[in-house]
This record gives sequence, structure tokens and C-alpha cells, in this order.
Amino acid sequence: MGFDTLYFPPIHPIGRVNRKGRNNSLKAQADEPGSPYAIGAAEGGHDAIHPELGTLEDFRRLRDAARAHGLELALDFAIQCAPDHPWLKEHPDWFSWRPDGSLRYAENPPKKYEDIVNVDFYADAAIPDLWMALRDVVIFWRKEGVRSFRVDNPHTKPFSFWEWLIKDVQARFPDTIFLSEAFTQPKIMNHLAKIGFTQSYTYFTWRTAKAELQAYLIELTQGPPRDFFRPHFFVNTPDINPFFLQRSGRAGFLIRAALATTLSGLWGMYSGFELCEAAPIPGREEYLDSEKYQLRQRDFSQPGNIIREITQLNQLRRENPALHSHLGLSFHNAFNDQVIYFSKTTPGRDNVILVAISLDPFHAQDADIEVPLWTWGQPDDAALDVTDLLHHHRFVWTGKRQHIHLEPTTLPYAIWRIRPLGAQP
Repeated sequence: MGFDTLYFPPIHPIGRVNRKGRNNSLKAQADEPGSPYAIGAAEGGHDAIHPELGTLEDFRRLRDAARAHGLELALDFAIQCAPDHPWLKEHPDWFSWRPDGSLRYAENPPKKYEDIVNVDFYADAAIPDLWMALRDVVIFWRKEGVRSFRVDNPHTKPFSFWEWLIKDVQARFPDTIFLSEAFTQPKIMNHLAKIGFTQSYTYFTWRTAKAELQAYLIELTQGPPRDFFRPHFFVNTPDINPFFLQRSGRAGFLIRAALATTLSGLWGMYSGFELCEAAPIPGREEYLDSEKYQLRQRDFSQPGNIIREITQLNQLRRENPALHSHLGLSFHNAFNDQVIYFSKTTPGRDNVILVAISLDPFHAQDADIEVPLWTWGQPDDAALDVTDLLHHHRFVWTGKRQHIHLEPTTLPYAIWRIRPLGAQP
């Protein structure tokens, strides 16, 4: 589909104590694998691979095969332990024990994780030993060729720890990428970016209306975050099955893919999005039969998939430098509240892209749009050379006002490359 990175949730041994069953049930059946976020068992911890996935040599073969296809591997760095993680026996003083000898399980309200316990970063024996052990986990996988780390819930860990770890790792491997998976208050998300996180998850997942999308992107591209916050637009995650996707059908998936791929230079999806999977736990933004608690197989050729469309969007991103960043964004008038319309440009304006996306997954939408002739100093009756990048044909637009029609049953978006008549391609 044209992606650059294949991201794995934790690939480590999964704990057996308090193992979760299907759909987060408190009792696992004998054949259920447990949640991969309950890291650690007798087979090892954060620097080990789950035996059913293979060996370190298998991982290296996968890494090399991915590289041959132009793909990098990214790993989840989740600082949490199953109750039978080796560290609890080897380093019990890295944890905060109750007087009765028990440990409190992890929580991220309203979610409860009975199969996970957390380290205590400020326990007497934790500094520096725990901090260095966690740093060494990153170094271990970095030496195995992993350049990108998606960091799970960094806002629930000490900021001083991240500032130290990121600087230490990047001093050795300057191109290491740390992606902050923090859905929390804007000030905290911004602070994580300031102390070193290379990329950041965003509120894009919950921005669906035209006004709120425009306001959020203006904040990211024209406000203070422009200087330090690099937004990564995930359309879904293993944790998040957005309400919009639950009710919008195939067209809704196309809409969100088009928004993510054209508004941000960084985007990602969790497997199943390309098949328009949307079955939720009723009333919740979570997947029914989530892969976090069971093994699943997919038929990637099933009818209704959007693999071709995602492939095309990724190809257009690769071919057009204006789509390589969230910057260079300007919103323009589309006289319909269900159509969002904007341009993306390179700093030298040698690549100018126009995008119109219907936000209505159920009905066709028409809109008059204003072509930004003024950005070239052109009068309102000037003409532009236009290439329809989705249907591969060229034509001329004359005049500032044009009309468009977007169909949810085919493509609810349009993407054009524009230049003044006579300009060199």
C-alpha cells in the first residue's frame, strides 16, 4: 500500500498471571494468548521475543526482508510489566509494594489493567539502575536495526526520565525517532514534544466537522506548536475505534484516509482499517473482538476494501513534496459546510496541491470553490493548468469560482495539482 514503516505492538513474552481473555475478560481460556501489553514472563522481558513469534534470528530476517521492500520496522516501547516479568524477581526494589506484599495493578481511567503492574521510577533502587535498564532496552533494539519507537503513554511517566533517555539514545544514534502516544491535555502533549519527542499523536482522531478540523490545523500550523510539535495523524489505533468510523461505512474510511494523508506529513493506520472494520463494543470507542486479547486472521481481498485507494493516496504523497509536511497549509472557501477545501504548497511554490474532501459519508455534496489565483498575483478571470491526480487528466480552469461534485459511493474527495498556464512542470 505504499507505507514506509511497519509498526509492531509489543512482540515480547506475555505474562500468565491475571492474563486477560477475549474482549478484556478477567479470565483467559487455555488457548487465549493474553494482551501483548502485559509484558514479561518466564521466557524473558522487554529484550526478548515471544516464542510463538520466533527467535531473534527470525526477527533479523524479517527486518532485512522489510528493508528490501523499502520498509522500516517500528516497535512499541511500553514501560509496563506483567506480574511475572523477570524484573519482579530480579529487581523487586524497582517496584512499590504494599505492606501486605502485593502490587497495585495499572490503571488509566476508566481503563483497568489487572494483568499489568508498573515500575516505580523514584524507588530508592530505581535511580539510576531502572532508568539505565530501560535505556538499554531501547539501545538493544536500536542495535538490531529499529529506528522508530512508538512510546506508550509517555505522559504517565516522569518527564525528566524522557528528557534524559531521548538525549542519551540520540547522542549514540542521532536518527532515532520517538513517537509520543499521549492523548492528554495540550500543554502536556506540547511539553513532551519540547523535551525531545520527535513525533506526536494528535486529536485528529476526534476532529470530524469542518470548523473543528480547520481550527485544529490552524493551531498546529500557525500557532506556537508549529515550532516544536510534529503531528502524526492516526486514523485508528488498536485502542481506538472512532465513533465516526463505526457508523459511516466505506465512505467514512475513505474520508478519514484522505484527510490524514493530505493534511499531515505523517499518518498511520492500524491493520483492519483498509478492510473498513468497525464493529465496536456497544457504546464505546473500542473494537469488538480486539486483537489486543485474541488472535485473528483477515482476508485482505474481501469485497469493499479500500486498499487501492490507500495505495493511490500514498503514491501521491510520495510524488508531491507539498504533502510531505503539515506545513504549507491554507484553507480556502468552499461554500458548503460539508466540504473542506485547502491547498498545500512547498516553500518555493514549485508544488501546489488543492484538495477538496466531503465530510458527509452518506450523501453526495456539491460546492462552489474559490481557486487561489491571488497567490500567484493573478486576476479573478485568469486561467490555471490543472491536473486531476486521481483520474490522471489535465485541463484548464478559467476564473476564480469553480464547481465540484463529490460522491461517497465512488470517491468523496478530489486532489489536483495546479500551476499557472505555461509554467514548467
